[in-house]
Amino acid sequence: MVKAKKYAGRLYVGLIGFLLYSPLLILIVCSFNDSKIRTVWGGFTLHWYTDLFQNEEVLLAVRTSLILTTSAALIATVIGTLACIAMSAMEKKMKGVMQSVANIPLLNSEMVTGIAIMLLFVHFMTLGFTSMLIAHVTIGLPYVILNVMPKLQQVDKNLYEAALDLGASHVYAFVKVILPEIMPGILAGFFFAFTISMDDFVVTYFTKGAGINTISTMIYQQLRRGINPEMYALSTILLFTILILLAIINRLSATKEKKEVQY
Repeated sequence: MVKAKKYAGRLYVGLIGFLLYSPLLILIVCSFNDSKIRTVWGGFTLHWYTDLFQNEEVLLAVRTSLILTTSAALIATVIGTLACIAMSAMEKKMKGVMQSVANIPLLNSEMVTGIAIMLLFVHFMTLGFTSMLIAHVTIGLPYVILNVMPKLQQVDKNLYEAALDLGASHVYAFVKVILPEIMPGILAGFFFAFTISMDDFVVTYFTKGAGINTISTMIYQQLRRGINPEMYALSTILLFTILILLAIINRLSATKEKKEVQY
């Protein structure tokens, strides 16, 4: 009976893994298939990747996405870190209220968030790169706060006060005492915001203007015209980029936990 439950558990886990990862495996295989027909293997090739990097429309979308996601992640990281510092100085009740407000974009449906931001921007500005940037900062901000706030709460405030007593200015004490302690949380928040921004489609679709595309919206438009094998190559590159970022985040988290155990 025990062995049967054990095998059933393994079978269940294997089935879930197959359903989750087999589409990704098929996508990767198709990106190296020398045939436009997915069900026919035409041999190994890299020309879909070479064609991809010669496609001006794709390169423009990639360039826009990198600028957008990097800028949004940096801005969200700065605002989120400052927000955490401000909230840490608030009373418990007000701090809870502010954290709940900051988590609204995280808990809310992306479609609702995208439509709401679009309706707001339509009355004040022309939809374009700026509207997308503000929207991406909005959806990335909660992830920065969730990563920075726990690290900030773990900091011994007596060290900061001791630095002030020894003659350090508030800025110098923060840079030399507080910032190194919360840096792992800041970096993790940045990478989370970058990943969420890069992966987003719904909010981007509602807030982008005419004639501007990110990777996600460009893939959507390409799929409406018909499946182009270049999109397999682009999706594979995007997949491995996200995996590398997640690996970096996990490594930072593991290093942080290891240091905490040592101390």
